[in-house]
Amino acid sequence: MTTSNPTPIAAWQTRLRQTVQENPTELRWLVWMIGLFLLAFFLPVGTPRFDNAVLEGLALLHWYAREHVILCLIPAFLIAGAIAVFVSRDAVMKYLGPGANKFAAYGVASVSGSILAVCSCTVLPLFGGIYRRGAGLGPAVAFLYAGPAINVLAVVLTAKVLGADLGIARALGAVAFSLVIGGIMHGIYRREEAARAGAAKGFVSGDGPERPLAETTAFFALQIAVLVFANWAPASAEESALWHGLYTWKWPLTALAGLGLAGLLILRWRWHWQPLAATALLVALLAGIFPQYPEIAFSAGLLGLTLSASFQPGDGEEWLGQSWGFAKLILPLLLGGVLLAGFLLGRPGQEGIIPSEWVNAAVGGNGLGANFLAALAGVFMYFATLTEIPIVQGLMGAGMGKGPALALLLAGPALSLPSMLVIRSILGTEKTLVYCTLVVVMAALTGLLFGTFYP
Repeated sequence: MTTSNPTPIAAWQTRLRQTVQENPTELRWLVWMIGLFLLAFFLPVGTPRFDNAVLEGLALLHWYAREHVILCLIPAFLIAGAIAVFVSRDAVMKYLGPGANKFAAYGVASVSGSILAVCSCTVLPLFGGIYRRGAGLGPAVAFLYAGPAINVLAVVLTAKVLGADLGIARALGAVAFSLVIGGIMHGIYRREEAARAGAAKGFVSGDGPERPLAETTAFFALQIAVLVFANWAPASAEESALWHGLYTWKWPLTALAGLGLAGLLILRWRWHWQPLAATALLVALLAGIFPQYPEIAFSAGLLGLTLSASFQPGDGEEWLGQSWGFAKLILPLLLGGVLLAGFLLGRPGQEGIIPSEWVNAAVGGNGLGANFLAALAGVFMYFATLTEIPIVQGLMGAGMGKGPALALLLAGPALSLPSMLVIRSILGTEKTLVYCTLVVVMAALTGLLFGTFYP
């Protein structure tokens, strides 16, 4: 009995299957190389729209690096690292953990987030810190939304610039969203949260002896003061003389908070005084030499604090290690996301690869589609603190309805493409998609309801 030889095509298919099974890594490399080659080959370089979008992405990245990394992110990384080291895990479990009293947990999370008045990216290291320290998913998500969304100054300015009805609706919506979205996230993943709560019951903290609560509270309050004062800026040229007068105290207040932190570390926590004293003198010297560039003195203060921590075995070194871990996790994703957001949508007042006419045409009126698209566009755009107000003002002047305006105000400041990338690295793809979907859907429905009564 004779067996027929396989055809050349069948033999080739068999060999190909064997090659794929034996060399999966090499195949992935080949696919990536082919994909990158095709992308480079077909790039529409030379067309005005594409070239301008590339420049907009780089311009937004440049602006973000200059305005947010030193003043916002590095202090936020240090606070997040401090949470991981100096906050008792037992305390986190007690007030924010999966088994904590829900009323107290969500109240603490929303209030803690709202006092920061930070953007959607700056809140991420702090969110990662409390979640990894043991906070329940619901309270952690409530904190994540509340930080950039429940901003007292932004709400006041919204009422002043866009109307009292939008300001009040934004305030009520932001508070409700933080609690409802956190509660829904907890409900969806209640089994997983129950498992975390069960695992925490037998947990014995290895934090060692706790410092007095007043000292720990002052430690974090001074760091938050540095973060808030360093990022304090007048909202617009039309603001009151009193507000501009207070703004002139921005850097003195920042310096005072920094000196208070140094004094606490030296006098109460017994850190080596020489590095901190040298840092204070250097900051004062640079502030006198470069008064028009206070960021130089601020950067020197941050560098001096990190060097002082490195000379402090134990807590100081661990604080640096935790902060560096957050920086490695978050900063590359943020910068890549900012670049992509600028390429797609441009900077405020400018255009990316997506024409602004498309956005203006899509969000006119108060229909469900307009509200949904406004919320969806908001979560992909990047809004620095308070910049959403003039953007929405311009869109309303171009025909945006009040409903879509509210939808954008509720979704935009709380999320952005860069922040979504980082949230995914902390929560995973599924939970991130659920969270983003809840924000978009609730913002769109709230905008639709608002637009029905206030057309």
